[in-house]
Amino acid sequence: MQLIGKKALAAAAVAMSIGSGFAMAQPAAPYGASAELVGAAQKEGKVVFYTSVDLKVAEKLAAAFQAKYPGITVQVERGGSERNFQRINQEYGSKIYNIDVIDSPDAFHFSYFKRQGWLAPAVPDDLAKWPAEEKDPEGLFASSYAFLSIIAYNTQLVSAQDAPRSHADLLDPKWQGKIVKAHPAYSGAIMTATYALGKTLGWDYFQKLGRQDVMQIQSATATPQKVAQGERAVMADGTDYNVFILKAAGAPIQEVYPAEGSPLLTEHAGVLKQAPHPNAARLFYHYLFSQEGQQILVDAGKMRSFHPDVKEIAGRKPLSEIKLLHADPDALEREIDTIKQNYAKYFGT
Repeated sequence: MQLIGKKALAAAAVAMSIGSGFAMAQPAAPYGASAELVGAAQKEGKVVFYTSVDLKVAEKLAAAFQAKYPGITVQVERGGSERNFQRINQEYGSKIYNIDVIDSPDAFHFSYFKRQGWLAPAVPDDLAKWPAEEKDPEGLFASSYAFLSIIAYNTQLVSAQDAPRSHADLLDPKWQGKIVKAHPAYSGAIMTATYALGKTLGWDYFQKLGRQDVMQIQSATATPQKVAQGERAVMADGTDYNVFILKAAGAPIQEVYPAEGSPLLTEHAGVLKQAPHPNAARLFYHYLFSQEGQQILVDAGKMRSFHPDVKEIAGRKPLSEIKLLHADPDALEREIDTIKQNYAKYFGT
């Protein structure tokens, strides 16, 4: 697919620290990992990354960055995206500026951050290769990778013949007490997935699913682990990339792309305007979108990248062959309270 780039904005210089203060020009134009930027980042010596991605994947990305740019430590702060969102709101509300770079799969978080004026323009040069719809026109954030929320089952507990093939199949009495599910109030991925499924299946589906004695956990990255460990036979939702990570390690887990469709979840990333390590933040952000950084996310994290030069996982079903469910960020934001209220009513949490 041919990618459409955005017209480059006006150029801006990288500012250097002076004494105890720091002033940084807004990076409006595409930038690379110049010697000037690397040097300024090494002087800062640290970058703080708030992320909802699986911790092992985030740490592999951090380790590769640290090896490439000695002298800069990446502090990974891993938490559910809804928790990270609340944390940033609390910190910025108190004028506490700890965070440099943030990512989140919640469809509305970055629209909110943009309205608050909390994001700094940053346009790594590789973003010219991204589809236009996957990057903010003002250069305030972009899609760092994509994944799906899917169904999966334990192959030692469920045969391929008996496995669910649709969301509707999960309502069968035979799955009573055998399903695990993540929570939309904790996971931004599940918030987005719940909205997309609700629009497709209606709240009646969730009401019926809530009667299935579902094991309710917080994170979308943890449901595949519960299935792989045999604590539950089937997951109703969760990250497909964790299924692939576990499967590659030999775990008895198999993905299912439901007949009604799989919510497409896009992780966005951005640099905070009040980043305490602005140059290190820009350098790490650049690395995140580079071919090298994206390949790590695909190889180690089993993500789906928008970078056209990244090699896809052999044998994985391409997005073009999967029925996808999409979520409009603005519409989702208006429905958040309703989703939380209905979910609590039907699942008792």
